[in-house]
Amino acid sequence: MESTALQPLEVAIIGTGFGGQSAAINLLNQGTQHFVMLERRDFMGGTWCQNSYPGAQVDVQSPLYSLACEPYVWSQMFATQPELEAYTKKVIAKYKLRDKAILNFNVTRLTWLEDTLCWQIDSDTGQQLFARSVISAQGPLSNPVIPDFPGRDEFKGKSFHTNNWDHSFDYTNKRVAVIGSGASAAQVIPTIAPKVGHLHVFQRSPHWVLPRPDRIFSPFTRKLLGIKSIYQALRKTIYWGLEWRVFAFKYAHGLMRFFAQRPALKHLRKQVPDAELRQKLTPDYTIGCKRIIVSNTLYPALGRENVTLHDKYDGIARITETGIETTTGAKLELDLIVYSTGFDATDGAVGYDIIGRNGQHLNAFWHEFPRAYLGTTMPGFPNLYLVTGPNTGIGHTSAIFVIESQMKYIMKLLHYAKQQQAQAVEVTAQAEAEYTTMVHHEMRKTVWHSGGCNSWYKSKSGHVIAMFPGFSFVYRLLASRLKPKHHQLYKQERI
Repeated sequence: MESTALQPLEVAIIGTGFGGQSAAINLLNQGTQHFVMLERRDFMGGTWCQNSYPGAQVDVQSPLYSLACEPYVWSQMFATQPELEAYTKKVIAKYKLRDKAILNFNVTRLTWLEDTLCWQIDSDTGQQLFARSVISAQGPLSNPVIPDFPGRDEFKGKSFHTNNWDHSFDYTNKRVAVIGSGASAAQVIPTIAPKVGHLHVFQRSPHWVLPRPDRIFSPFTRKLLGIKSIYQALRKTIYWGLEWRVFAFKYAHGLMRFFAQRPALKHLRKQVPDAELRQKLTPDYTIGCKRIIVSNTLYPALGRENVTLHDKYDGIARITETGIETTTGAKLELDLIVYSTGFDATDGAVGYDIIGRNGQHLNAFWHEFPRAYLGTTMPGFPNLYLVTGPNTGIGHTSAIFVIESQMKYIMKLLHYAKQQQAQAVEVTAQAEAEYTTMVHHEMRKTVWHSGGCNSWYKSKSGHVIAMFPGFSFVYRLLASRLKPKHHQLYKQERI
């Protein structure tokens, strides 16, 4: 779809995962057709089409972890990656979003053009587009991180990040190392452990693990899920059943210890009889401070004879041509190194340069820490909307609920600007500052701030950036009530 600075697209959506899909569906529902979806890969779908590592599965109940407007007859309570990919493709096909997409368009820079009040969008191939508004929906877990271990590039075996799993490599009976012990590793390890020759797991710090209350839906249950009223009732039941957890995350850490940490310790004792291994797997921080792992299979896998757990006292000194040398002097011969080392979800959550009004770079605006009004808009960056931006993460319920809440704010703001015959709208500096101050004041009460751990929830500044410090329904209320006084409009004649 062609565009120029004088005849820009109405909206450009960056990313085609659930955030991009939700944005596109909302635009279509309000009658907006002149938009594109930009995807850096050669396929659409985002996280659940990209992350196809062995054992990939969602940690939130499937009926809630789905778009509200698109119910689905799930096969089990916690969907696996293939089913989530199928669901994603179904949504894309139903709304004909492929017709709106430009694939292999890797955005490298957004530049605000003052004279025409639109965004110039540059790609790594030199291709340019122009759009009045940009919805950046690339997602917080889209830029994988691999630490710069000494000798990392010297390894002559196979290596890759879980985000880019190479399915052409057969790990059967191979010597494998998994570096990392977070959510992805907790799914990979039990899946590959029975098949590999030997598995070395490098854990920087242990995570709290709770049982996964999964179940396969019977044909009768699936038939009931096909009835819209029953499906919506189940969604609401799951939602409110999860929402109470905020009391523990924020207001009463003692509740976390009683209702979560005690069951987690019981789960650990039951599944790990070996005292030495159990000690390595026992966290020294309050549960909830880091992401909680839900798994029935991780602990048994770590207890297998062909699995060795390396903790912080036996970490990685360097990577060699043939494997890993540990800090205790052991030299491990390896065929495959799997980096399950997470994503840059705070300071580097936006993977391209953004230049707003008066030449201000987003990195400069975020020099202290990432911040945005409702985690979505920023002063100095008109018509730019971040999906899953700073402090929109949610530790107790579905991230899609928050995405759909953001859409209420974004669509109301787009409609408001059009109603006022303005070409651009921007949050005021005062409104953003007051909102950010409120968020971080509330954050002091949460387990993420005071639970005694360092996690990817925090930026380099020490501020908790990834999470929203409260109930998700409170965030939805804030996002649903547009406040014109918190925004300023720009019209062509003023420039």
